[in-house]
Amino acid sequence: MSNILALIEVTSTGSLVNTAPGLLAAAAKLGTPVAVVTVAPGTGTALAEELGTLGASQVFVAECEQVGAVLGSPQLEALVAATTALTPVAIVVANSADGRDAAARLAVRIHGGLAVDAVDLRLDADRVVVTHSIFGGAYVVESVVEGGIPIVTVRSGAIQGPVAATTPTVTTETVTVDESMSSVIDAVHEVATSSTRPELREATTVVSGGRGLGSKESFELVDRLADALGAAVGASRAAVDAGYVPQSLQVGQTGSTVSPQLYIALGISGAIQHRAGMQTAKTIVAINKDPDAPIFEIADYGIVGDVFTVVPQLIDAIQNRAKQ
Repeated sequence: MSNILALIEVTSTGSLVNTAPGLLAAAAKLGTPVAVVTVAPGTGTALAEELGTLGASQVFVAECEQVGAVLGSPQLEALVAATTALTPVAIVVANSADGRDAAARLAVRIHGGLAVDAVDLRLDADRVVVTHSIFGGAYVVESVVEGGIPIVTVRSGAIQGPVAATTPTVTTETVTVDESMSSVIDAVHEVATSSTRPELREATTVVSGGRGLGSKESFELVDRLADALGAAVGASRAAVDAGYVPQSLQVGQTGSTVSPQLYIALGISGAIQHRAGMQTAKTIVAINKDPDAPIFEIADYGIVGDVFTVVPQLIDAIQNRAKQ
């Protein structure tokens, strides 16, 4: 099978970003998944083993002295080196800020074709066909790259495994960066956070609240259900504009785009701007007292009722089940 490169992001503490399983699943749909990871010298062994458990048949470890000191360029050089060594037929990266940066720069370097924000991938003969959800989710379209290697950014959570665990072959190569052509990081300041919830864009379960919650104080109901499920918290633009939660939690066309396994909408009417940011979720549950709310058009399960009556019962049922 043909090699498919997957750029795996690593946190500042040296652990894999949780987009890794989805990227390897995406690569496996097209060919042999090859993980490309950029690390400081001598730190790649454990990550290579972990990537094997996630399904990487091969791991290309790019060791770079400038990891963490230069913005983005070490990952770019790793992809260039892996492309030269392994002649892939496609490259997938996360549709994150770092992933989009690397993908765009790589497309220029290797004269590849860029397809962004994919929600699915498939192989048609020798062509990689990329599926996109566009115009606020109103249309699903497909694209192909004519000439050059396809470089695809994949929406977090859109493509899932499982991919069988392997014992990967590991290739280690040293890469260097020309700092005169790169953005150098002078200092890193860690921002302390007390939240134990998963990050919104990468969460497998999201509980979102809308204007139907009525107030900032009542929005606590969303937090309680999210904590019971170990989920991230989201919100509609109406809830953000009303001051219930900060804009960083907004899901929708002008907020975050999420594709979790489970999306629960509480008191959200389901305007097209909100649906654009969440309708690729695998399972959608909506609770709203308006039976004509547009959110029910895309919901897999809908409950017509008062969130303040339904949700406390749901939380109790979840907690009771957890005790069994």
